[in-house]
Amino acid sequence: MDISVVVPTLNGRDLLAASLDSLAEHAPDAEVIVVNGPSADGTTGMVRDREDVDVLVEISARNVNVARNAGIEIADGDAVALLGYDHRVEADWLDTVADALVDGADAVTGPLRRTVKGGATSEAVERRRIVGREVTYVNGRNAAFRADLLSKLDGFDEYLETGGSRDVSHRLAGMDVEVAWRPGMAVRREAPTAADGGRTEHDWGWKYRALAYRLVKNYGVRPTVARRTLAHAVSDGRGALREVTRGEATPTSWIGNGRDVLTGIATGASDGLVARASDRSSTRNPHGLSVRADRAVAKYDWREP
Repeated sequence: MDISVVVPTLNGRDLLAASLDSLAEHAPDAEVIVVNGPSADGTTGMVRDREDVDVLVEISARNVNVARNAGIEIADGDAVALLGYDHRVEADWLDTVADALVDGADAVTGPLRRTVKGGATSEAVERRRIVGREVTYVNGRNAAFRADLLSKLDGFDEYLETGGSRDVSHRLAGMDVEVAWRPGMAVRREAPTAADGGRTEHDWGWKYRALAYRLVKNYGVRPTVARRTLAHAVSDGRGALREVTRGEATPTSWIGNGRDVLTGIATGASDGLVARASDRSSTRNPHGLSVRADRAVAKYDWREP
């Protein structure tokens, strides 16, 4: 099975270089596609000087889901893996991916490990039951999909600036596609990573806009959706309030964050309803791969014709 690895990156040259080194060591036969942009740290020159990258795609959008789609649309593999630019694959990573797909899995994900003093932490599989669906969450920094499944999904939803991989997880559950979890499909990072690919800063408004959007888009307006959204908001609100009582934040900032959360929920829910009406199929992706063809502003393709 031919596997393409898409690595979205933004201003992460040194971490990206370590990630690419790990692919060269542990997955030398994989097709490697780097999607960069818009970086200002010399990433382009570093990638162009390497001999182990097959394609470099430059984009102008600061959106990890646009970057993922830009790589997916030019990948030649029977399967496409997604790897965070600040993660290094471990020795059994490629074999584990290939074995899972050969054994019949359509999508597979694995743990993220973080190096700490004396060893490493490791994440466990995350599953939730939502409106009768068993959802296994895919991690967008360590996942692989059969190419035909990505075609059915129409890639990632580019409306979302964060939470795109969780949206894919809900849509896979809606399509009755089981996501395989393989502990041997492990990747490791040395530095903290921002949410959903490291390309966006923490933003309360966007966090709740994305949450409300993907829940309403995938499940409609239901009590369960409202309850889950408000439960998240209350939990985060209590945490932020504790920071105020400890003197780590101001009451004004707490009120401002609360306003951002409410605005985000309202906007996301409204846009989710529009998206649900726009795509009534199980794909639930009106902002997907097929919608546009102008993601790349430059492409360097070193694959043999």
